[in-house]
Amino acid sequence: MRALRGNLVVGQSGGPTAVINASLAGVVQEALRHEAIDGIYGMRHGIEGLLREELVDLRRQSTETIERLKHTPSAALGSCRHRLSTADYERALRVLRAHNIRYFIYIGGNDSADTSHRLAALAAREDYELWVIGVPKTVDNDLVETDHCPGHPSVARWLAVSVRDAGLDTAAIGVVDTVKVIETMGRDTGWITAATALAREREGDPPHLIYLPERPFRREQFLADIDGVYRERGHVVITVCEGLKDERGEYVSASRRDVDVDRFGHAQLGGVSGVLCNLIATELKIKARFDKPGTIQRVSSVLASPVDMDEASRVGQTAVREAVAGKTGFMVSIIREPGPQYRSTLGLVPLERVANAVRQVPDEFIAPAGNDVTAAYLSYIRPLIGPPLPEYARLARVPVPARLA
Repeated sequence: MRALRGNLVVGQSGGPTAVINASLAGVVQEALRHEAIDGIYGMRHGIEGLLREELVDLRRQSTETIERLKHTPSAALGSCRHRLSTADYERALRVLRAHNIRYFIYIGGNDSADTSHRLAALAAREDYELWVIGVPKTVDNDLVETDHCPGHPSVARWLAVSVRDAGLDTAAIGVVDTVKVIETMGRDTGWITAATALAREREGDPPHLIYLPERPFRREQFLADIDGVYRERGHVVITVCEGLKDERGEYVSASRRDVDVDRFGHAQLGGVSGVLCNLIATELKIKARFDKPGTIQRVSSVLASPVDMDEASRVGQTAVREAVAGKTGFMVSIIREPGPQYRSTLGLVPLERVANAVRQVPDEFIAPAGNDVTAAYLSYIRPLIGPPLPEYARLARVPVPARLA
């Protein structure tokens, strides 16, 4: 099949990550290799930029700038969360026609997959030749039909180091601040929270307890868990997901009564750690503090996983190659190859199977008690975060004999 001559446009959507720009760099670098692609345009703030005809000429960027994108956090083109109306889709297609855009690459999560799927379907109905490919991106790791999502391994590495550091802080000051609750991102799934288990070097290291939204939060069991660890160690480090839900399916943080929603109707969460600290202080009479890293956990490039960065670039490159080959209505997926050493290949999955679907943390990755993860999960995540975490010194507790009675 002869490649269709025309322009390419790429956009970024949803929450930025440490490696989303690596995917953008992969798209641009691959597009430059294809004679069928004339202009290479970037949408400012995702699909909203397309609707406003706010496009950036990416061919005018230096090769050094594009290469440096791989190590640049956040979304260089700007991102958005915008649910398109019927009129918006029609406007988007008119803009694409006006600029002779034949290749549409959208980097984002399941809502972005839905946008891409609908746009591809409209172009087909209107008999406009447009090749649409989605590039996976989400720190939540909740896209179906892919082993994992670019962006997640980097937040996993960042949290592993950060929780290890927080654990040392709590051990040092544990005679005063005895309980620490660390709240991670994750609206509907606990993949990010689960990754905090990587902080452990030895048996008994923090986090001592891990709570995911895939298991209902049970107040009495939670308090009993904390009491048990506290009696044994004198201090407790807990990691919890912001999307933690109780047995009625309601967000634990909803007791704040100020949970907002975004343009897709998704709850904008945060605050569960404060709720839990109040519960601990009230019921167990133990001082509890919380750490809430917030959005910094998803974009920090200092601890970005090299595996993640490489795969993010590769999915961008593959999206362009598949589009030029005439594929449309697909998302690039990551496939884990069998064997003792981690290797991945890339494939395609229909966007309609990804759109608006959510992959939960499976049962085999969650401890039966619901307050930890399993060895199977650790085998899944460890190869994705890159080299071993920094090793810290530990003083041997060699006592000096007392001289006073």
